Amino acid sequence: MVTSSLLSLSFFLISFSFLPVQTILSSSTDAFVFGGCTQQKYTPDSPYESNLNSLLTSLVNSATYSSYNNFTIMASSPQDVVYGLYQCRGDLSMPDCATCVARAVSQTGSLCPSACGGAVQLEGCYVKYDNATFLGVEDKNVVTKKCGPSVEYEKESDIVGRRDAMMAGLMGGGGLFRVGGSGEVQGLAQCVGDLSLAECQDCLSAAIQRLKTECGAGTYGDMYLGKCYARFSTSGSRDNDHYYPKSHNDKSNMDGEKTFAIIIGLLAGIALLIIFLAFLRTVVDRNGK
Repeated sequence: MVTSSLLSLSFFLISFSFLPVQTILSSSTDAFVFGGCTQQKYTPDSPYESNLNSLLTSLVNSATYSSYNNFTIMASSPQDVVYGLYQCRGDLSMPDCATCVARAVSQTGSLCPSACGGAVQLEGCYVKYDNATFLGVEDKNVVTKKCGPSVEYEKESDIVGRRDAMMAGLMGGGGLFRVGGSGEVQGLAQCVGDLSLAECQDCLSAAIQRLKTECGAGTYGDMYLGKCYARFSTSGSRDNDHYYPKSHNDKSNMDGEKTFAIIIGLLAGIALLIIFLAFLRTVVDRNGK
């Protein structure tokens, strides 16, 4: 009986030592960032409303297999043509992308009833439509910005230096979605998919420059322009309400930490097994006597 209990305990301890330490990174991808509507209204039950519904349906359906797409719904009358696009944050899975776009489209309906044009930015995706074409047109106008409180004075030089280094990395990166980090400062940037790489670089340059100038030594900052955005945050500055995907270097560090934890778990398990077997042998020897 004693041997059976000890055996169960030993397997529990050994199993426990192999359990991976998991960090759960959560983000509210459907959290509202900004939204806006055009002043022009369409007539209910008009051809434009029918075309708009067709466009929004196309956006939601497309988001199940692509992180970006744009559509133009043609009509016999130019005033009934509808242009639209959606884009998901570059790190989102397709199911999360589809869910986010569906929620953004739903919010445009409540935010912009009967408006010919509307736009909604959520944490994880962006949706926009209008009766005037905007596709492929660069837009560096500020839509919204947000700056955090200043960092502690004794940390200012270090944090600002790391922020600038991180942003330089973002500017030097390629593609429409970029992630970077330097120490406790993390950041990301993204352009809308209808821009060329050159236009994206130009837009991000403007966003980053404004972010550095207008947010100064803030603990975090968001700068959303018409066709791109740049964001940064220091550890703990947003009360976990924002998520920054890990950069490649951070991923390598995490992989190394996981490997180390697994090795320690193995050694601990082996040590416990040896101790248990030695104890079991002692018990058996005593019973034999």
